Amino acid sequence: MKRYLIFSLVVAGLFAAAGQHLRSVSAAHGQHHEKHAFTPDTIPWGPAPPVVHPGAQFAVLEGDPTASSGDYTVRLKMPNGYRISPHWHPLRENVTVISGTFRVGVGDEFEADKTRAFTAGSFACLDPDTHHFAMACGETIVQVHGQAPFQFNYVNPNDDPSRK
Repeated sequence: MKRYLIFSLVVAGLFAAAGQHLRSVSAAHGQHHEKHAFTPDTIPWGPAPPVVHPGAQFAVLEGDPTASSGDYTVRLKMPNGYRISPHWHPLRENVTVISGTFRVGVGDEFEADKTRAFTAGSFACLDPDTHHFAMACGETIVQVHGQAPFQFNYVNPNDDPSRK
């Protein structure tokens, strides 16, 4: 009987210690999770960087797209009719359409009739140095992820709003 009591106390102690450990791990994980997890209403929208025309909103979800290296994930929310002039990136660009319709074309001139429509749920990746342009049909949100630094190079430097 004594052995059974001691065994029961040891098992109860182990469960109590394990429960305490799981609570502390869960609390630490919860804080980390809250910092890096977003629902649509908690996305930290702000003005888009000056490399794109005013009117869009921008949110960094992960990483730092301006860093010299590392992963990043950003979102761009554009109003209906918003256009992005022909440009290219030195690193691969991965785009997921979250909502709306994102029309994308390839080339050095913006030609709306030469765009392809990507609706919500669509994904596309563009190889480095691909000259492309885009426009939003309806309010459109896209998510872009890749390797930093995220560089935006306009085919025609006069299209770069950060130079104005």
